[in-house]
Amino acid sequence: MPPNTAPRTAPRTPVWKSILATLTDDIASGRYAPGDKLPTEAELARRFGVNRHTVRRALADMAEAGTVFPRRGAGVFVAQKPTDYPLGERVRFQTNLRAAGRLPSRRAHLIETRAADATEAEALALAPGDLVHSYDGLSLADDQPLALFRSVFPAARLPDLPDALRRHNSITESLRAVGIPDYTRAWTRVAARLASPTQAGHLQIREGAPLLRTVSLNLDPNGQPLEYGRTWFSGDKVTLTLGDALPENAPEKDTQN
Repeated sequence: MPPNTAPRTAPRTPVWKSILATLTDDIASGRYAPGDKLPTEAELARRFGVNRHTVRRALADMAEAGTVFPRRGAGVFVAQKPTDYPLGERVRFQTNLRAAGRLPSRRAHLIETRAADATEAEALALAPGDLVHSYDGLSLADDQPLALFRSVFPAARLPDLPDALRRHNSITESLRAVGIPDYTRAWTRVAARLASPTQAGHLQIREGAPLLRTVSLNLDPNGQPLEYGRTWFSGDKVTLTLGDALPENAPEKDTQN
């Protein structure tokens, strides 16, 4: 006699994947718009009849995919669509974000005066070891982390700049306060990078997520090097539009960790 065999059944879809599909469909259909806060884990657990751990697994996968982003102490929010960010002759962070309908802000991480490294000295036409003001921080759009930045300025020409940077939430306003009414971009280089653990933590993305790193040089109204800047944009949150050429000998160094 043939051995008894149990009927085959189709493998069950994990519950968290079903929750993920439902929430993703809710977002795609407009039930939750970009920037909206999702219900709490407890509320979602009641909606789907599961425990909070199962809901948390679905939300974590959605965050890794860039569909949502968690904000510590505030909840989980639907990710905004990528922001158009033109890199033209006059690049202004706040102007670009407001033009895209976003609310810009900055958080300073470190403002210090130190010796320039070799790359910074070359870009700013300084002697090795000359002092620079270094400004590191986080750029946000609608309170959502968008990019990490490091801007370096010649210290001898701008002795009062650190105080101005601490008073103003804008590089443009800070430079204007110390007598630089305008500046223009000389060149920009863009490259792809993967987020380090510290970058991922600041930007609220997963380690190894794609970044768009720009290296640029801005000039004062007299054509003198004014700001050597490096910015690490979260790759799924911006669309960079380039409008400037880059000289072949433009210096480059990636030291943000």
